[in-house]
Amino acid sequence: MSQAGSGPEADTEGKSRHEGGAEPGTGTGDHGSAESEAGGEPVADADAEHSGAPEVDAGDESRAGAEGESEPGSASRVGSEPGDGGEPVADADARRSGAPEVDAGDESRAEAEGGAEADSASRDGSQPGDGGDGDGEVDAGGESAGGAASEGTTGEAAAGGEQSEAAAEIAAQRALREKIAERKAAKEGPIAAGGKLSGTAADLLAAVRAVESGERPVATFSEPAPAPRKVATEPVRRTPAAAPARPAEPGAEAVDAVRAVLAEGGAPAALAAPAAAVLGEGADGALREDPWQLLRVAGVRPEQADGFARALLGAECRPDDERRGRAVTVWLLEQAAVAGHTALDAPLLADALGKRAVPDPDEAVQSAIAEGDALVFQDALEEAPGATPAPAQEDGEEVERPVRVLVGLERYALAEESLADGLARLVNSLSKDDGSQALADWEPAAAAAGGSTGELIRAVAGHGLVLHTGAEAARAEPAALVQAAARLGLRVCAAAHSVDGRRRLSEFFGPSAPEGTSVTVAGLLSGAEGPGRDQDGALAVDLLVVLDAPQLDVETAAMLAESLADGARLVLSGDPAVLWSAGPGRVFADLLAARVCPQIASRTPDPGPVGELVSGIAMGELTQVEAPGKEVVIVPVRDAAEAIHRTVQLVADSVPRAIGIPSEQTQVITPGHGGAAGTRALNAALKERLNPGPGRFGGFDPGDRIAYVPAPGRTVPGRVVRADAEGLHLDCAGEPVVVPQNAVERTVRHGWALTAHQAVGLRWPAAVVVLPGDATQALSRPWVYTAFGRGERHLSVVHGADAALPHAVAEIPPKPRTTRLGTLLRAQVPPTQ
Repeated sequence: MSQAGSGPEADTEGKSRHEGGAEPGTGTGDHGSAESEAGGEPVADADAEHSGAPEVDAGDESRAGAEGESEPGSASRVGSEPGDGGEPVADADARRSGAPEVDAGDESRAEAEGGAEADSASRDGSQPGDGGDGDGEVDAGGESAGGAASEGTTGEAAAGGEQSEAAAEIAAQRALREKIAERKAAKEGPIAAGGKLSGTAADLLAAVRAVESGERPVATFSEPAPAPRKVATEPVRRTPAAAPARPAEPGAEAVDAVRAVLAEGGAPAALAAPAAAVLGEGADGALREDPWQLLRVAGVRPEQADGFARALLGAECRPDDERRGRAVTVWLLEQAAVAGHTALDAPLLADALGKRAVPDPDEAVQSAIAEGDALVFQDALEEAPGATPAPAQEDGEEVERPVRVLVGLERYALAEESLADGLARLVNSLSKDDGSQALADWEPAAAAAGGSTGELIRAVAGHGLVLHTGAEAARAEPAALVQAAARLGLRVCAAAHSVDGRRRLSEFFGPSAPEGTSVTVAGLLSGAEGPGRDQDGALAVDLLVVLDAPQLDVETAAMLAESLADGARLVLSGDPAVLWSAGPGRVFADLLAARVCPQIASRTPDPGPVGELVSGIAMGELTQVEAPGKEVVIVPVRDAAEAIHRTVQLVADSVPRAIGIPSEQTQVITPGHGGAAGTRALNAALKERLNPGPGRFGGFDPGDRIAYVPAPGRTVPGRVVRADAEGLHLDCAGEPVVVPQNAVERTVRHGWALTAHQAVGLRWPAAVVVLPGDATQALSRPWVYTAFGRGERHLSVVHGADAALPHAVAEIPPKPRTTRLGTLLRAQVPPTQ
């Protein structure tokens, strides 16, 4: 890194000193005292990664590292931070209990990691978040009569009838789920297996078989191959239309009826609207019959639901109530999904239930399975490399392999199975003859490209599914592939995670590229962007290239796979070292590990000192790099107050003056929203310096930089233009956006400072990464890699983490997520090597 004194100049009275020389974690400097309005508050909502264990409580500050944990001193309430990648429900008590928690500390819902966090006492309601791990539970701090939280709102409570791209995406997801449900209904009966199981596994399997003839059949885990899909020769272009409105909100009478029941149980009236929406028609009766149904409302914790149930049921309320065990089981699975898991190991789930005061965890799980609230799976355990195979029995009977018993929610289980089926179909639908002919046709383009680009072209010519790995500079390789395929007459489309990613991708193609060549994944699936669909509903493409593939959760990936016709080719390209998706699953990592298709590793390195630094971080090494042009500098700080002081100086003065990059092109990145140097404190200080104003439009003024979150896991930077009766008018990457007044608090927050999970998939000319000393538990190798890699030309590190930074890079890898995709794929597609 650059040596001391080589950074932007700053005097001791206020100019930020770009100190270099000292490696992060070891640098010290004599700085004048700096004052900040936000001093000393410990980070409570760190942008950490999801833990591998099913952690039910968001109290862990460490899927996705949710950045949403309740902050010390937060108001007692039930609430959520919208946009952080999930349904935040924070539970600081888990830190003390030691129960398996759905690690809400991680910023992404998964190690994508961005989470909903509990807001401070000064602000009620939901906060838009990262797109990372929304796994924080709000610690209600105290319960009103009956144990329910005193006040609060949830992300679902906010009204939203606006027409939006997010609503279109939701509609597309709903259509996919209906299609999956139809396929599920046509599945064959359960596979006979498990006759030699015992203990919990046998009990769970028995519970499934006991209800096979009931009203709700148990999902099977294999299905016949889908019928061949005909590809239409002429695509039907879909004209982008206004996004469908969100589902109608419950009527006033229904909400009033629910409010009356909540009042009887001492629960906050603010839960009436979301409870009526979640529980549907007859919600008041459902709550009276089963008060623990209140746990289905985002932000409500088991202890709060227990208090509500005690108030309604009186002496009939017991810890061993079957309804309670079933509801807590589902709640734990939902928390696991927020943390990035698509399923949980049955023993871990039982352990978590025990720590939630469920007397008979196994019975609770069986009850949830019998009622169709959860599904149970038996996945054969993979044999360890070099392990000795079990000897065959003397009677010739095959030895049954050990299995892993998993329990999951139907929503994610079906999405994962649908994704595996769709990918297997793409792998198998390209015949060898077609592949051989394509190889001959594509060889001139591959030979001309050379290097890893040529390898990618050859792999795509002969295979229906190809994985491509590489950093930012490697994006040129899939772009070259798209251009080569277009010259061969194929219908092509390239999709990126963000609007900024789409812009960077389109730069490779130039203005002459056909409309719809560069799109966002969300726009492609909603129909707002792209080539449209053919007469059978499949995307009208022969080759689809998806960049930023690590940001795909299982539901989005399943929608993409289901949308491709037989014979189409799919390329998933991305940097495996960045933070994982905000939603459940780790699709790209699972596919890389499964090795069911060709994998092309780019040999194109990122240029310059910043590229050299992040390349070393990816390998677990924090190295000192030469930065003669002040491309990388370190600014040591002693505390959070000085960190804020130096950050404001860097953005407003030092970087524009010494580096030549204006403040509007410099992005601040920090581990979490809360704390003394979180996004809220930094944004307040940066607004006061760069765009002071009274915040007369819900805290915003014209010219404010903002982060707009149209859907969990997607952050769009922009600026406030004005506000009127329609709502808040934004300019997001040149596109006008109007956010209705009732959605502003949920979806918009100031954007001078973001978390790493919000910033994933985005790039700026300069980045200032703030590492306060009270946020060291949030650091990991993927977090540091993602944050440090957001600057194209310049990186400043405001460093107060001391030795925690090199330790995180060397010792803290991504936290595992429990998924089934690899097992499902290997059952249908043999490994390529």
